[in-house]
Amino acid sequence: MAGVKKAIIPIAGSATRFLPLSKILPKEFWPLVDKPAIQYIIEEIIGSGIKEAVFVSKPGEKTLFDYFKKKIKSKKIFKSRYKNQYIEELKKIDEISRKISFSKVIQRRPLGDGHAILQAEKAIKKQSCAVLFCDDIIDAKTPCLKQLIKVFNKYRQPIITLCKVPKQNFGFYGMVDAELIGNRVYRIKKIVEKPLAGQSPSNLAIVGKYIITPEVFEFLKKNALKQKGEIGLSGALSEMIKKGKKIYGCEVEGKWLECGNKLAYLKSNIYLSLKHPKFGKELKNYLKKEIL
Repeated sequence: MAGVKKAIIPIAGSATRFLPLSKILPKEFWPLVDKPAIQYIIEEIIGSGIKEAVFVSKPGEKTLFDYFKKKIKSKKIFKSRYKNQYIEELKKIDEISRKISFSKVIQRRPLGDGHAILQAEKAIKKQSCAVLFCDDIIDAKTPCLKQLIKVFNKYRQPIITLCKVPKQNFGFYGMVDAELIGNRVYRIKKIVEKPLAGQSPSNLAIVGKYIITPEVFEFLKKNALKQKGEIGLSGALSEMIKKGKKIYGCEVEGKWLECGNKLAYLKSNIYLSLKHPKFGKELKNYLKKEIL
């Protein structure tokens, strides 16, 4: 089985939790400090050694390629007294676009995350690949995806990212029943979607970063035949577990930053802002003086 060389990034969601702003700006382009959420994902992919990203987007969506590929034609920017700062920021984007190739497939109807992944099947060409959702960012010394790839290289089976969450938050996530088999590595025995606090099999929640094998696509198709509504990745993985297939989890090292709703997004923005090498110190001083 070949290694992980491609990543699927679904960005076709309607982002209803971010209305009305998401009417005009896709949530993956909302800024986290001084760059959009999608850039954190792309930088994670590059830092993990992957050089091809397949985006699953809505019809007519051009923001992604405009941001990473479009050149600024106006010469006004070079006349600005801040030109050096701006040029350096633009160079970073150019470097990213040279390090990774982008392709796009279309999800015409919002039929779930599993349906989005299925749209990329032909582009993946029966290879194992990463799947990353822009709602979840991991602030870590070693990129989260690189940690997953290390586990995948040993077990060669689908890998789910796991993080521990407090009891009061169990009902917001997919939770797993899992057996610890190595350093932060688990064998997944069951997936339970948004359980009550007293009914969760563990305190390990599923984060939106995965490595999937070609077999997952086949179970997504079977899952589609059983369901009349949305096709879910968790549902397909659950079916695989029921059929005796091995699914593993990696409890990653790092800080899980959620961006799937307004409050979580604000918290993540504050966290990253206070850590920022340029803005962090001044923001901490401001908070101490004006708020705290």
